[in-house]
Amino acid sequence: MAGTIKEIKKVTTNTLQKMKASGDKIAMITAYDFSFATIFDAAGIDIILVGDSASNVMAGHVTTLPITLDQMIYHAQSVVRARERSLIVCDIPFGYYQSNSDIALASAIRIMKESGANTVKLEGGEEVLDSVKKIVSAGIPVMGHLGLTPQSINKFGTYVVRATEEQEANKLRKDALVLQEAGCFAIVLEKIPAALAKEVTESLHIPTIGIGAGGDCDGQVLVMHDMLGINTEFKPRFLRQYLNLSEQITGAVQQYITDIKSKDFPNENEQY
Repeated sequence: MAGTIKEIKKVTTNTLQKMKASGDKIAMITAYDFSFATIFDAAGIDIILVGDSASNVMAGHVTTLPITLDQMIYHAQSVVRARERSLIVCDIPFGYYQSNSDIALASAIRIMKESGANTVKLEGGEEVLDSVKKIVSAGIPVMGHLGLTPQSINKFGTYVVRATEEQEANKLRKDALVLQEAGCFAIVLEKIPAALAKEVTESLHIPTIGIGAGGDCDGQVLVMHDMLGINTEFKPRFLRQYLNLSEQITGAVQQYITDIKSKDFPNENEQY
């Protein structure tokens, strides 16, 4: 019977707008493959970010810079196949939107057409304004990203907290309003003072998603490998580690090795 089928309500950019208006916090996590995305989606996460952090946690690069558009599309395709409910956001990687707005639009179109992601994300404020406007005008939702922007690590030279000085804080305030005006549906605020993040969040009618930006943002995001304790080297103040999978997986694999070498695995019940 048709009436017995329970329809899963998909999260959209409009959903996020309503969540901000009602004070309902937004939960976002990164994922890069089908299996983890399936778990996160079923768990009820609001947004899955296919982050260019794949360059670090999946490929072993030191920065996010080396990952290509083709590689991002591959990861996004894998995540999209798992989607039942979550909004899927895909990063446009370094070098595929900074040079001019035509290249930015072409990159965004490829992500949308080839991966099936719902939205794209890019870093920067006024300097990427033309790109944001062009992508939005093509009907593609854009999430902004201000504060610590990892694609600009060579300019910053360090991953320290951004916008602690008044000049940079003022630019961030202005950039946030500029991105909103250009049509961004949300903005990630990374590693900035909590008081500034609160001020910016209250100045916008679109949601903010914080990472190391305090509890007054409209939502929060963490990289799955950090939050689940797969990556044990990265321990900034803003990270809450919910599991220690590295330790648990190591133990499981060592037990597997022991069981094979001791001829305990497979036993009589595990063979045909």
